[in-house]
Amino acid sequence: MPPKVPRTVYNSLRLKSDEEEEHCVSVWQFARRVWWAGLMVVVVGLTAVSPPTLLHAQDPITPPPDPRFGAIESFWAPAEAAELTVGWERILFYWSEIQPTGPDDWNTLHVLEEWLAEANTQQRTVLGLLKNTPAWATDGQPFSGVPRGLDLPLDDPDNLWASYVRKVATYYAPRGVHHWVVWNEPEIPLGVYGHEFSGTVEQYYRLLKVSYLVIKEIDPEATIHLAGWSYWHDPAFLDNFLQVATADPEAEANNYFFDTLSLHIYFRVETVQTLVEEVQTMQEKYGLNKPIWINETNASPNMDPLWPVDRPQFPTDLDQQAWYIVQAHALGFAAGASHIGVYKLVDILLPEGGESFGILRPDFSKRPAYFAYKTTIENLRDFTAVSQTQTADQTVVTFERPFGNTRVIWARSSRPITVTLPVLQVGEVRLLTAVGDSLPIEASDGNYTLNLDGARCHQGQCSVGGPPLFLVEQLPPTPTPTPTNTPTATPTATATATPTATPTATPTLVPPPTATSTLVPTETAVFTPTPAATERTGSVSPLIGPLLLAVGGGLTLLLFRLRRSGS
Repeated sequence: MPPKVPRTVYNSLRLKSDEEEEHCVSVWQFARRVWWAGLMVVVVGLTAVSPPTLLHAQDPITPPPDPRFGAIESFWAPAEAAELTVGWERILFYWSEIQPTGPDDWNTLHVLEEWLAEANTQQRTVLGLLKNTPAWATDGQPFSGVPRGLDLPLDDPDNLWASYVRKVATYYAPRGVHHWVVWNEPEIPLGVYGHEFSGTVEQYYRLLKVSYLVIKEIDPEATIHLAGWSYWHDPAFLDNFLQVATADPEAEANNYFFDTLSLHIYFRVETVQTLVEEVQTMQEKYGLNKPIWINETNASPNMDPLWPVDRPQFPTDLDQQAWYIVQAHALGFAAGASHIGVYKLVDILLPEGGESFGILRPDFSKRPAYFAYKTTIENLRDFTAVSQTQTADQTVVTFERPFGNTRVIWARSSRPITVTLPVLQVGEVRLLTAVGDSLPIEASDGNYTLNLDGARCHQGQCSVGGPPLFLVEQLPPTPTPTPTNTPTATPTATATATPTATPTATPTLVPPPTATSTLVPTETAVFTPTPAATERTGSVSPLIGPLLLAVGGGLTLLLFRLRRSGS
């Protein structure tokens, strides 16, 4: 891979004049393209010149990710995202960075195309988040101000937001971005931490409407997401927004100018279910039934010994963060959420003592929450239906899956309890902790007996339930029938040459069908099976030129970086 540096370094590439910036970006892009061109030729050449190798059609096929499980900004740690089998991520598209000084700017170094290519390779859906008005494009505050000309016709160049969104959609749709979140948490008022939009509800609706019409014109199959709503800053925001949207006579014919609702939910795990159900009830009041995404959820640990944070509210240790991840997904999907994303995979360039949400620490070491998310995805993926039972003491969420079921169980209070659950399916059974450790389990008289530890409370706060367990029942593997040996006549040997044996075609491996939840419309994931056996031959000498090209491009990148760092 070419050198990857944090976004802030790329952002700092803006120089003193537009002419210098254009030259800077051009040199960088040329060097990067030279590097990639040389590398790809070398890779192709190596593929061609490798010794004869047999690729076996019976090699195992890795199923595609379940698109319902996400991690924000997975591009910072692609190997870990692949290990988790994350199905979607969100990337920030700051208008103020892509067009920092005027409408003719076009800084493609803000969101690297390599990130998008990597997501596509890992079959990970990218959600682009559009926000942050540049100072030149608003009469209000930079970043949060309403774009100038928003009420003008969509094809008027003075409608700066329409022009920008059109350019973004045109450029990034061919690069695999077909989901767009329009702004972030517009309900947070001016003067409050996290404020990002200074306009009214009506102005946000206009912003969304313009975005929807422009993007759909460029990319008709694109999905437009309503801005993530944090709820607690303004519990009435969504209801007010839906009043405005449904009053627009043009809205119904245009899907009300958005495709999904979005929620941001943190710390108090049982509010995950409460808020999803409240949003569903609210939209039904207006005759809508949009998918509900939980775009952000987590309980950031302030009691991590390796990364302590001074935070007076919501004291959370590492175990509780892991338990939250499991419980939030169980409760969110049970309530009807279509997709859930952890905020976030890793925190980048965080100052010491800064609030760290990542399931990877800022040094990329893995917290228990990382393993909890891995266990969650592995044991819930491909679910087809969800049901829940709850008492004052316990929660049990059952996920039906193509080859069995998974139950997630935890205590709701601080009191340890014993739970008896019936056997639902005869076959293999496993009992796992939140982080995937195996525990002994055996049924007796058609029931399992589980001992659950109570919730861990800090300073009188019990925001997360007790340590959850995964009870996984799977059908026994279907035995492969042994073929019967049928005697055949041995032909008489002759002096003719024996023809090369043609291998019998191995049936294409068919993965378990991608689960389609009765609650959740799930994208159909497609993947390519391993090709049949082929043989490769070639010569290594043609690689010298492309190899030098790749090395030269890399040196150009390095020299460019050194020149920039010294300027």
